[in-house]
Order: sequence, then C-alpha cells, then structure tokens
Amino acid sequence: MKHLTSYEGAHCANCQSALQGEYCHHCGQSVHSVLRPVHGLFEEFFETFLHIDGRILHTLPPLFLKPGFLTLEYFSGRRVRYIAPFRLMFVLCLLSFFTLHLATDLIAHRVQQRHEKAVLVDPGEDFSQAQTTAELDAQLKRKIDALEATRAIGNAAIVGQLDQAEQALRARAAARATELGAPAAAATVASPPAEADTDRPIKPFHVGWLPAFANERLTDFFEHVRRNTRALKRGTAAQRQEAWDRFAAGIYGALPGTMLVLVPVFALLLKLFYLFKRRLYMEHLIVSLHSHAFLFVSLLLIVLAGMLSTWLKPHAAWIGYAVGLVQAPLILWIPVYLLIMQKRVYRQGWALTVVKFWFVGWFYFWLLLFALTVAATLGLAH
Repeated sequence: MKHLTSYEGAHCANCQSALQGEYCHHCGQSVHSVLRPVHGLFEEFFETFLHIDGRILHTLPPLFLKPGFLTLEYFSGRRVRYIAPFRLMFVLCLLSFFTLHLATDLIAHRVQQRHEKAVLVDPGEDFSQAQTTAELDAQLKRKIDALEATRAIGNAAIVGQLDQAEQALRARAAARATELGAPAAAATVASPPAEADTDRPIKPFHVGWLPAFANERLTDFFEHVRRNTRALKRGTAAQRQEAWDRFAAGIYGALPGTMLVLVPVFALLLKLFYLFKRRLYMEHLIVSLHSHAFLFVSLLLIVLAGMLSTWLKPHAAWIGYAVGLVQAPLILWIPVYLLIMQKRVYRQGWALTVVKFWFVGWFYFWLLLFALTVAATLGLAH
C-alpha cells in the first residue's frame, strides 16, 4: 500500500518549480529518480501491469457488449479508466491475426492428414469397374490428381510413399488395360511432360521518372511474386511447402499494417457521410478505432470458438458442436453492433442511419477487399 508523501518545499529538478505532488505541474517530470535498485524496476513493472489489467476489465466487456459506450465515454472526457483507443485497437489487431495464423496452420495440418489418409489407403480396386479404356483413364486421372494435391501440402517424409502409391496405381491400371485387351500404354495416364525451363529472371523494370533503386525494388518485388506463384503451382512438394510458408509469413506480417491504413480511411468515410453533423475528424477517428477494435475482438472470439470446437469434437462431440454453434451469433452480432453504435454516436433517425450504414459498409467492403488483395500480393513477394 502506498503511503501519502508530502512534497511541500520540494522543487522540480528539471525546471525548479514548486512541487505539489509526484509530477511537476509545469513540465510534467516525475519526482522519482530512474536511478534505483533492480527490485524497484520490478515493482514498477508489476504496478503498471496490474493498472493496465484493471483497465482491461473496464474496457473489453463494454467494447463487445455495449455499442458506442466507450466512444461516448471518451467524448465525455471519462478516459482514465479505459485503454486508449489506438492502443486497444492495435493490440487486439495483433492478437486476432496471431490467433488466425495458428488456426490456419491447424487447418492446413488437418487437410494434409485427410489427403494422406485418402490417397495412401486407397488400393485402386475400383479399376475392375472400368469397362472401357476411357473409364480407366478417367479413374486413374482422379487418383493421380489426389496424389498431386497431397504432394502440394505434404511433407518430405511422405513423398516416398506417394511415389510408391503412384507406381502401384499405374501398375494396376496397366493390368486392367491388358484385361480389356488394350495396350497398357493407352490406358495409363502419362506423367506430365517436363516443361521447358522457364525459371528465368523477369525483364528489369525501367520507369524513367523513378530513381534506379526504386526500379530495382520493383524488379525484385515482381520477381519474388513470380517465383512464389510458380512454386505454388508447379513446384515440388518441398518447394510448394517453402513457398506457402513464405506466403503465410508475408501475408500475416502485412495484414496488421494494411488494416491500420483502413482505420483513417474509414474515419474519412464517416466524415463524408456525416458532413453536416459538424464533427471533427478526430471524433470520427475515435469511432473508427473503437469499431475496428470490436471487429478484432469478434474475429478473435470466432477463431477461438472454431479452434476449441475442433479440439473438443474427437473427445466430446456434442460439446464440440455446441461450441461451434457459438460462431453463428458472434458473426450476426457484428453488423447489429455496428449499426447500433452508429445510431447511438451520431444520433440520427433509424431510417437515415440504416441508409448511411449500408453505403458506408458497401464502400468499406471494397476497401477491405482491396486491402486483403494488397496483403496477399505482399505475402507472395515475401
């Protein structure tokens, strides 16, 4: 517990003003010295952490459950008990995309296991159902395509098994072709011909009004996009996995920064649609920050519910499905929340609010789609 300390007669070490508390009223410098024992730093750290934790408890529940409450509190000057809008939005942005990255990796792993199980267990016995070489070719092509899809996401440990499975499929297809009285070669799907080596550097960009380093950066950028795209489409299993890892790392690294650009743009949209409300741009920016913070909280909860549902289904199926059903109301709550928030903050009639909400949402949808496309392109260039 802190003891009350009197600072009567003390002066600020920076500006020599008389002190009336722990901070100078003239320059803002703290009376406490930074030269202290190490245990003092730990005490300050935990004090700051607990203070922030208290603000989290005051901030997150109303952010998610009370549309517009935090924004109106901020406008009214009651701000100390809540986390600052930009810090709140930024931290939630990082947490939501980090969780989404983990969920994407888990989904990719499950898809890989499902493909591996499907193509390795399949003995190819249904070749006996083929009555013509055309049917035989179609069945074999479907199985080879399944093998190729597994190679695209498989790891190095399973590549040898996939090669053996492909050889066995071709052998069974050749045997069935012989039974049908056709040449074996006519009933087997040939391996795709080796493509000509097109892995050549692209032609260097040269825009006259750009400096040399900018042209070099553009050349490197599109060269990386071309190489990663080519590896994802026609590379080996190892090359595809490496390109996918680069793409995932790049896109999840670019998404937070890309979303930060949308915050002031969304505030500008609000400024345009509420031009006659005579509000400052900063007020619209606060609305935008709280709106995006809510979106990131919703995304975080939706992803966590999906991950928890996937984990519970093998152990307790009914609980897993029940948790999965939580995602639907979370998704439906997003447009309802934003509409109510817009109504409470700007205080216009429901009809006009709904019309403006629709137009703002329509413009923002295309901006978001453009931002995601930019993030995906940056991911390919990683």
